[in-house]
Amino acid sequence: MTPMDKWPGISVVVPVYNSDGSLRELASRLEPVLRGSATSFEVILVNDGSRDRSWDVIDELRRQHPWIKGMDLIRNYGQHNALLCGIRAATHDIIITIDDDLQNPPEEIPKLLAELQPGVDVVYGAPANEVHGFLRDVASQVTKIVLQGVLGAETARMVGAFRAFRASVRRAFANYSGTFVNIDVLLTWGTTRFRAVRVRHEPRGAGASNYTFRRLLTHSLNMLTGFSTLPLQLASVLGLSLTAFGLMLLAYVAGRYFIQGVTVPGFAFLASITIIFSGAQLATLGIMGEYLARMHVRLLDRPTYVVRDEP
Repeated sequence: MTPMDKWPGISVVVPVYNSDGSLRELASRLEPVLRGSATSFEVILVNDGSRDRSWDVIDELRRQHPWIKGMDLIRNYGQHNALLCGIRAATHDIIITIDDDLQNPPEEIPKLLAELQPGVDVVYGAPANEVHGFLRDVASQVTKIVLQGVLGAETARMVGAFRAFRASVRRAFANYSGTFVNIDVLLTWGTTRFRAVRVRHEPRGAGASNYTFRRLLTHSLNMLTGFSTLPLQLASVLGLSLTAFGLMLLAYVAGRYFIQGVTVPGFAFLASITIIFSGAQLATLGIMGEYLARMHVRLLDRPTYVVRDEP
């Protein structure tokens, strides 16, 4: 596709949470970009249980602009669940996801589309310079490192909420119904052809970010236990390592007894070894408990999301 060509159709999915102050500007900036990039387009605003007037603003925008659609979830399910809802409702061949806070400028969308060439299914817009606090930046990097371990691809270090992909990829997770959702992991179920491009990153337009340091770390843990067996493998390695360590200690104690005729003295030595092995056992049980908890949640068959209202 040459720069002068337009895409047949583009769907933009925006998860919305407490962003009534930025939605009008987002819509006004999206329109000229999409008109210049596609012959047909739509913007799907998914209200993820906002506590402010976000749904009222969405309802107002969809009445003013026929290319805007609104979906109102009955409660807050989380950003990725709201994204999944909008992605499944998208009607065009190219889907773009973007946050509602204007940190990813809509004017950067053509950069993603330019990289979506034949042989590429997913393009991420990686921030050239992230505008966050120190702890948030650290937590973001931890999340990306974890995601790299789950995906097994270097591109995972450049993932973000600003992405463009072909709608055909969603066939891989069309029947996914788990409570915990991660769009980046689900995309890997449908393709391995990823690419990333640097884009401009701006300060948040209004309000404060809902992704705190604690929530990002929890998100990392959820990714590991929800879509990977890596923690169980690490628990196995830890168990084997401590078994080898215990055998070496046994050999040392037995050697001193049979060779020198003395035993290893000291309560501190015995207490230290007991604490090490007890801690490893508790950590392993905790990891197994996380997986059992996820199996329990899946058996409850809770919905991924429920839509209260849509056009």
